[in-house]
Amino acid sequence: MLQLPPLSLYIHIPWCVRKCPYCDFNSHQAAAEIPEADYVRTLIADLRADQHWAQQRKLHSIFFGGGTPSLFSAQAIDSILNAAEQIIGFEQDIEITFEANPGTFEQQKFADFYSAGVNRLSIGIQSFNTSHLERLGRIHDGEQALRSIGTARAAGFNNFNIDLMHGLPEQTVSEAQADLKLAIDNDAQHISWYQLTIEPNTEFYSRPPQLPTDDRLADIQQAGIELLHSSSFQQYEVSAFALNEQTSKHNINYWHFGDYLGIGAGAHGKITLPEEGCVIRTSKTRQPDKYLARKDSLIATNKVIATDEIALEFMMNGLRLKDGVPAAYFSSRTGLNDMTISEQIENLQRKGLMEIECGRYTTTKLGYQFLNTILQEF
Repeated sequence: MLQLPPLSLYIHIPWCVRKCPYCDFNSHQAAAEIPEADYVRTLIADLRADQHWAQQRKLHSIFFGGGTPSLFSAQAIDSILNAAEQIIGFEQDIEITFEANPGTFEQQKFADFYSAGVNRLSIGIQSFNTSHLERLGRIHDGEQALRSIGTARAAGFNNFNIDLMHGLPEQTVSEAQADLKLAIDNDAQHISWYQLTIEPNTEFYSRPPQLPTDDRLADIQQAGIELLHSSSFQQYEVSAFALNEQTSKHNINYWHFGDYLGIGAGAHGKITLPEEGCVIRTSKTRQPDKYLARKDSLIATNKVIATDEIALEFMMNGLRLKDGVPAAYFSSRTGLNDMTISEQIENLQRKGLMEIECGRYTTTKLGYQFLNTILQEF
């Protein structure tokens, strides 16, 4: 029987100063002037149109992503958050995360974002090594990257994430470790540490850089995880590491197959509809100019997740978590009976890749290294 899970909100800001050569997100190089006021008005109209999907729930978390949300003014962010609270409402302990670049221009706004109600920053540092930042097409340098952490703390943020990449062009094991050590030594509480991949429709895809060999990538991964563990960081998801249990509530809701509204150009949403007995996915008009020009519905697609896909989607999200996902969530959040996947679970248990422990579907230590193999069963 389908039950309503927690509800989050994703807000997409699609503009950047410059498109990074590895980025396949819906982001666009900004013109001389961003249509900030028009975009804020359209976001609020978008949220009002989606309001009925809240189904009496208040917002569990909000995430501003991009693009580069920190290009917007704090006044714009304040207007969006006030509207979200009035239209849907906030849970008392709501987490509001805001992606920000470490450039000097954005750093100057950190305190104002905090005053507007943002209580968690996600700083897109990627590396502290200026040479690697140049190869990645980033517009900040290593010094600005370091300074941004102190600026965030001085602005009032005691909860922030640092995004770091590894497997960068020509990167050595020691260079990857140095990035992590700088984050740790500067009192990071949460680190997202993920491998650079070459995606279609990017500059790197058409002109691939020289990436480390598979053996070096494996050495980087092993050395990095050992360093994080020795520094008391808990790996709670494939690429997420937290100190003092400062995990991301918003991302955990995704991985627990929770619901989220998506507003903004190209934003995606996932909504449970218990009365209709289905779960739907939505997406909004992708191009910013077309999104702003729409006079009718901003929804580009709205479709039910097919029965033969929903078990895979549930497991694809839940098994990314180191501790897995509560087994009870499978039926309550997919509408399927546990027996639907019993044969696959038993087969994976026999292979030593999955287990049911303390009422949770989890991988074994071996299985966590072979998630793609596990997912093929579903």
